Amino acid sequence: MNEAVPPQASPARAAQAQAAQLQAAIEQDGLPQPRRAWAVAAVSLSIAITVLDSSMLNVALPGIARTLGITPASATWLLNAYQLTVVTTLLPLASLGEKLGFRPVFLGGFALFGLASLGSAMAPGFEALLVCRILQGLGSAAVMSLTAGMIRHIYPLKQLGRAIGINSMVVATAGASAPSLAAAILTVAPWQGLFAVHVPVSIIGILIGWRSLPDHPGTGRRFDWASAALNIASFGLFFLGVDLVLHATVPALLLIGGGVGAGVLLVQRQLSQPAPLLPLDLLRIRTIAFSVAASVCAFSAWYSSYVSLPFLLQSAGISQGGTGLIMTPWPLGMAFGAPVAGRLADRIPTSLLCAAGMAALAAGLAVVSGLPLLGNGLLVGGMMALCGAGFGTFSAPNNRTMLGSAPKARAGSAGGMQATARLLGTTLGTTVVGLCFQLAGAGGARVALLAAIGFALAAGALSLVRRRM
Repeated sequence: MNEAVPPQASPARAAQAQAAQLQAAIEQDGLPQPRRAWAVAAVSLSIAITVLDSSMLNVALPGIARTLGITPASATWLLNAYQLTVVTTLLPLASLGEKLGFRPVFLGGFALFGLASLGSAMAPGFEALLVCRILQGLGSAAVMSLTAGMIRHIYPLKQLGRAIGINSMVVATAGASAPSLAAAILTVAPWQGLFAVHVPVSIIGILIGWRSLPDHPGTGRRFDWASAALNIASFGLFFLGVDLVLHATVPALLLIGGGVGAGVLLVQRQLSQPAPLLPLDLLRIRTIAFSVAASVCAFSAWYSSYVSLPFLLQSAGISQGGTGLIMTPWPLGMAFGAPVAGRLADRIPTSLLCAAGMAALAAGLAVVSGLPLLGNGLLVGGMMALCGAGFGTFSAPNNRTMLGSAPKARAGSAGGMQATARLLGTTLGTTVVGLCFQLAGAGGARVALLAAIGFALAAGALSLVRRRM
């Protein structure tokens, strides 16, 4: 009896199978072109509108307070509620992205941000607007927590520094253009226009991302709801207490204590888990731990100087408009320094770039703190550019180290940790400025600037220690 001979696969089917295998191999270390370019466009749009949102709203808060008939203190909760939502949900959403896949959680957050922006533009009163701002914060947290993970899957590892440099440039450019863009919108539309402008951008970004973002499958493991609740309680109570510490000390200390207690319970719960929501497994990698500590110090330096400098400049007799012009080179320096340092980070040790960047930031702040500011606008502006370039030179290589040192399967949690370190640093920097003003009175701005120099030097030292390890 003749044995049955299996039919030969057709050449077309064999070619399709080979192409599928090749595509899978390519996606293991980045997307092919032109899909990569479209994915970068989607991620860049999401980054830009989340940065623009907070920065533009600052300009409109007085007008919102007048229109809605609320006090300025109440109006600031439109910022505080958004920020608290972001900081408390970054790590849970990063963990959810690892479980379900980055793409659905990222695009879901992008869609929620756009819908909440539409709701904010149509809100009939303060309470409705506040709810929409909380929803915006939730959508923004989903985008922020997974941006770094997306970048890790979009680019090959050998181009990761370049990718993070581009990301930092988008952040800096959006931050620098936000006040001017807000002013332009408010000249032709009421404050609702600041929210409405996000809607078409969100739609475009979602449509681009739907077809181009990487298909990270997710781990499928069970989501730890109890740990997520403890995370929200620990960060929420702690940061709410920090925000109130100068105004209601005793209640603030109780909130901070509650946050610390929830944090202790969270850590105890996470210690035995192989892929914890609070990424203790990543912090056991010394390179990542030192990079996170350096990031907290660097962002503390940035925010404590960025908040105190306007007070210092205006106390020297420089006008508000002049202050804005003098400080504009800072974000422009970041937009220049970050992509250059990102490219260099793919070829030379990142610790040296990070240390050099923080040395430049400290040097620029030291010169400004010792200058007679009035009449030296060009020199001070030059120092602002040096500070911005220094911060950009630190941030892109440091973020590359954090992301590149983590297992690719934990890229989502690594990105959430990056964003959390940034928020910890900005909160610490703002708190230090408040304490300096409380303790030193009119001289608080200069004291805060000295504290910023100390934070910058600490970040540089941590980077050098990381190299020795």
